[in-house]
Order: sequence, then C-alpha cells, then structure tokens
Amino acid sequence: MRKNVMRAGFLLVALLFGPVGCGGPGLTPLPADGTIVAFGDSLTQGVGAGQGEDYPTVLAQLSGLHVVNAGVSGEQTPAGLKRLPQVLAAEQPDLLLLLLGGNDILRNRPPAAIRDNLAQMIETAQGQGVQVLLVAVPEKRLFSSAAPFYPELAEQYGVPLVDSLVGELLRTPGYKSDPIHLNAEGYRQMAQALDSALRDAGAY
Repeated sequence: MRKNVMRAGFLLVALLFGPVGCGGPGLTPLPADGTIVAFGDSLTQGVGAGQGEDYPTVLAQLSGLHVVNAGVSGEQTPAGLKRLPQVLAAEQPDLLLLLLGGNDILRNRPPAAIRDNLAQMIETAQGQGVQVLLVAVPEKRLFSSAAPFYPELAEQYGVPLVDSLVGELLRTPGYKSDPIHLNAEGYRQMAQALDSALRDAGAY
C-alpha cells in the first residue's frame, strides 16, 4: 500500500511542473547562502502536520538553502499585503515563494481584489530586487486547477508559475489532514514539487 502511495506521489511530482519547465520565465541562480521566504497562509505554515513537517522545512532540506516559513494560518491577501514589507525587510531574501489567496477565495472575496493585492505583493518584492515564484490556488469548484488571475499575474510580471500543484494535492485524499489542509506526506510532496520547479526554472 505504501509503495502505491509513494509511486503516486512520484507520478504527481513528474506531471505537475510543465508550466515552469516548458518555456516559462526563468530565475537567476540563487547564491549558495541564499534565502527563500515562503510566504502564505496555513498551507505554508504547515497546519495539519507536525513540527518540522511543513513544506518550507522540507524544501530547505532538499535545496540546501535557508528557507524561512512566513506562513500565517487564516491570512487573506489584504493582511498579507500589509505584512510582506516587514518580512522582506527582516529576512532580506533572494526569492519569494508566494502562495496566498485561498482564504480569500473561500470567503468569496472578488477575484479582482485578490488579483490586485497579489499584484502589489509581486511589485513590492520585485521593487526590492527579490525574485518571485507564484503558486496558484484553485477556484472554489470541483476539479479546478487554478483561479485564472494567477496565470494572468505570472504573464504580466514575468514570474514562473506553479499552477496545478495545490489543486492536485487537495484532490488526493491520502495527502490531506482535513478538507483544506495537507498532512505530512502532502507537504513533503509539495516541497519536492517546488524543489523540482525551482531547479527547472534555474534557481539552483
């Protein structure tokens, strides 16, 4: 049974990352002592898994880089927009992994408002010379891969996009701790997938 779960996980990782690896925008290689800030909500914080099982911690192990977990459970994009400048000032990162918007979507915030907040976050990071990788969140409907404003933002700002990861993981019961959060294996799959995406984009 475990072999089947692991095989499904490896297949998932292999299938999800065309958007970054097939002609999308690349990233400038990060320095060996580079810092990545993982910025988001409960999916970044690691709700549903134990200490050290969140995706930023696993990504740090895989990449060998310093990865800061800047996830705040329940956060929506207006609060994230206010918080981001403080995080960037404190951590001075080379790369921002931006995974935010899920709580806005669940609470029916207008898509245009979510898009505008995310756009300002990308502009804030890029204005300080921080590279951005955008991770999309699905719409609130069955089998959705990504809300449409994520690819629009990726194209507008020239940032790589991982568009189907969150949706695929949340549609896989074996990777979930509850309807909207992952378990330890789900976060490990997320970290492995993002590590592959970053390598494909040229970050390291």
